[in-house]
Amino acid sequence: MVLSKNTQVRGNICSLPSRKTALALCILTLFVVYHIPYSIRFLEGLIPMDKCQLVGSEALKLDNAVDITLKLGSRSDVQTCTYWGAPIIWDGMFDPEAYDQTHKRTHTSVALTVFAVGRYLDAYLKDFLRSAEIYFMVGLPVTYYVFTDVPEKVPALNLAPGRELKVFAVERHSRWQDISMMRMKSIMEVIDTHIRHHNQYVFCMDVDQVFGGRFGAEALGDSVALLHAYYYHRFRYMLTYDQNPKSQAYMAESQGDFYYHAAVFGGSWQRVRQMTEACYRGIIKDKDNGVEALWHDESHLNKYLWQHKPSRVLSPEYCWDPSVGYRSDIHVTRLLWREKDYGKLRDKAN
Repeated sequence: MVLSKNTQVRGNICSLPSRKTALALCILTLFVVYHIPYSIRFLEGLIPMDKCQLVGSEALKLDNAVDITLKLGSRSDVQTCTYWGAPIIWDGMFDPEAYDQTHKRTHTSVALTVFAVGRYLDAYLKDFLRSAEIYFMVGLPVTYYVFTDVPEKVPALNLAPGRELKVFAVERHSRWQDISMMRMKSIMEVIDTHIRHHNQYVFCMDVDQVFGGRFGAEALGDSVALLHAYYYHRFRYMLTYDQNPKSQAYMAESQGDFYYHAAVFGGSWQRVRQMTEACYRGIIKDKDNGVEALWHDESHLNKYLWQHKPSRVLSPEYCWDPSVGYRSDIHVTRLLWREKDYGKLRDKAN
């Protein structure tokens, strides 16, 4: 039997003689046809990660003294460090109390920037902030910096002592891609005018997420990047870096280490300022040349982090998409993607 078209698969296979092998093949084929994305993601999860080659935490490039307590060998199922000596933070590797107490003693304060433009404000901002109050850097001073085109609609919340919210008006751009890319300029500017005077560390996050578990001081470092939930098991050649030589975000086939998610990045205010300025300059050069990077600001961020290695990498626990499905190496989900209807959400933002 010859199948001339993919659309004939279901009918032709299911019309085979009624034998056990034919029935099994039919069921398997139908399952794959209807669940291809989930099947691929499941199979990707079976690809083994590289292993940490460092012996003991003393070999790490430490962001702070408490990093010496990290247990690199506690998770044999995942990669717990990079080849340049940065820890990759997974559940079971750290003592939460040790990190909390260390940062309390040093009076660490954290800025959290988030953009809520157009319908994203109504759909996500309140839940994002409410859940942050429960799980984000609990016990430390935190300032939320909310950027929006409708400041009067930012919800009033009862914040814990030592935590405050500041609202900044931003221009509504003509396309959602520009909203995404121009956030680099806004973050850079608010660091210059506010954050540098009040906060040692900065985290920059997308608003269409909700905290569901501890996102604490163990995540703080000089330069912090996040492994993308979709790609952390993939081989390097499968990663979706920008491949256009005309773009400032271009990365050759031989370049790259990990694929980082722009939904969460951070570090000291000095390093985040350098990071956002470099991405912004790359975006502007691309605009001047009539070019747009494949994944917009995320492509530029990946280029920067390949050239300037992060001192700390967060596992996908720190920004997980439930649609990826079950992964045995994800023991806890600390920040979760929310369901999105881009057609409705981006219509008003345009």
